[in-house]
Amino acid sequence: MAYKAPIDEKELVKQLKNESTAAKAFETLLQAYTEPVYWQIRRMVLNHDDANDIAQNVFIKAWTNLHNFRGDAKLSTWLFKIAVNESINFINKEKNRQQHFSEKDDDSFLIKNLEADSHFDGDALQLELQTAIAKLPEKQRLVFNMRYYDEMKYEDMSEILGTSVGALKASYHHAVKKITDYLTT
Repeated sequence: MAYKAPIDEKELVKQLKNESTAAKAFETLLQAYTEPVYWQIRRMVLNHDDANDIAQNVFIKAWTNLHNFRGDAKLSTWLFKIAVNESINFINKEKNRQQHFSEKDDDSFLIKNLEADSHFDGDALQLELQTAIAKLPEKQRLVFNMRYYDEMKYEDMSEILGTSVGALKASYHHAVKKITDYLTT
């Protein structure tokens, strides 16, 4: 489903910037955004425990950087941007760590993590789809997940990723083609 802010973000930002209401407002932010941020991360890193850890880091980073939030973008966009950056940082660190033990220069460790994740409840077909998605280049994987699972508008993705709408549409098209090819061969 398309993402819609569950709260009045402008009012929440005012409360977050006010010292006397900031803590309560942050609780509201956590209640409203923990689940969507978690799932954005989970679709990128595939592992429940890693996604939980990264989500905690996202909200810690948001809390410590609230004074830097100018309000040029929506609060949810800012949080998703932090989530995407933290997820990419995690994947890159894991990829570097994995390369010390393997000759492979890819994200195959994501599927191994998913297969070992006791919280993954998908069937063989879901695992095959996740494998196809994990084989995509990072940017295509990210765009595919945001569009397919979140039904996010290209304009919102553009704000989060800093990429043109046209480039995002092309990335999504290429991702769908690669996934289709993988699943039908």
